[in-house]
Amino acid sequence: MRVAEAARELSLKHIVITSVTRDDLPDGGSGLFAETIAVLRREIPAATIEVLTPDFQGDRGAIQAVAAAGPDIYNHNLETVPRLYGQVRPQAEYQRSLDLFSCLNSTGADLITKSGIMVGLGERREEVAAVFRDLKRVGCDVVTVGQYLRPRKENFPVARYVPVEEFAEYEKIGYDIGFRLVVAGPLVRSSFRADEAMALLAAGKPRMGAL
Repeated sequence: MRVAEAARELSLKHIVITSVTRDDLPDGGSGLFAETIAVLRREIPAATIEVLTPDFQGDRGAIQAVAAAGPDIYNHNLETVPRLYGQVRPQAEYQRSLDLFSCLNSTGADLITKSGIMVGLGERREEVAAVFRDLKRVGCDVVTVGQYLRPRKENFPVARYVPVEEFAEYEKIGYDIGFRLVVAGPLVRSSFRADEAMALLAAGKPRMGAL
């Protein structure tokens, strides 16, 4: 209810729900995601809803519970290429994240699936393209690509700042592979202009224009 009250006070038309990873909970927090979606549907029925979830440790029941609650967009970020997972995402598994999308597609739920990666971590262009192909293979509809920025000195260092032209190349690669929408740019994050993206997807228009 607090989320719904805040969304109503802010007059939100597109609501993105996310959380920290809650592996300490038996269901990984999936029940709270589902309950929040249900309350938002009841309290603000005109709004569209997007969730950005952890991988729930691969728990298919948890993933299916969130999908069954009926978000318009289900987002789970891969973050980086598999070669860098041990350094960048030591608690995660690349294949487990891909399996989340396979699980979503097996539910038959009427939702848009989305994922995002950061670049500038030391990945190679061909590795990014391979991630795109993997995501497309498991049925992902939308992909975002943004520049990694180091939050603190203790975090993984920035390997390089990716030029704008390279983001344009990633956008082209993504569309060539067949994604419904590709959002790529230095300042892009997984929820970047999420309301505009939702509107474009609903209207069947594939591009957001210059970033």
